[in-house]
Amino acid sequence: MTQTKSAHRSVRPLVLVVHGPNLNLLGTREPNIYGTTTLRQIDDDLTTQGDRLGVAVQCFQSNHEGAIVDRIQQSHGRVAGLIINAGGLTHTSVSLRDAISAIKVPTIEVHLSNLYAREEFRHRSMLAPVCLGQIAGLGAIGYRLALEAMARLVLKQDFGPLPHRSDSSPAKSRAATSSKQGAARK
Repeated sequence: MTQTKSAHRSVRPLVLVVHGPNLNLLGTREPNIYGTTTLRQIDDDLTTQGDRLGVAVQCFQSNHEGAIVDRIQQSHGRVAGLIINAGGLTHTSVSLRDAISAIKVPTIEVHLSNLYAREEFRHRSMLAPVCLGQIAGLGAIGYRLALEAMARLVLKQDFGPLPHRSDSSPAKSRAATSSKQGAARK
């Protein structure tokens, strides 16, 4: 039975979940902003949800930009999708953006807090232009929502046409624009 279950899991599409700097401190780091859920709880929940949704989930965390870039590059040709919370690297890392772009898999950016309700420097994502979408401000449940969307994408459960950005310059999210001014604009 164990061999069958293991073999069954190996044919499932693999979704890589990458957690960036300081996310290893979840549960104790600024719980008023990031909540009390630990990274281990998030990873365990994603693995369970992946089983339910028909995808395999592999989680990785590092406080080192180069290690994250290496892990993303190593996944080229091996993963069906990427979910990433790059933490503070979201706002600064061209290298991380380029690694995501290079592997050419659907990518969803996740943030526990609402970046657009925080400091101005957090309002810009270097990753957003190379991601299909972004989920921010919903706490740990944002990871689960990202996994549900990714499972549908990689299992070809059609949502309709995927959005495509023609420009690749870093931009503020439409959510930031709409929450501040009441209407989305390009």
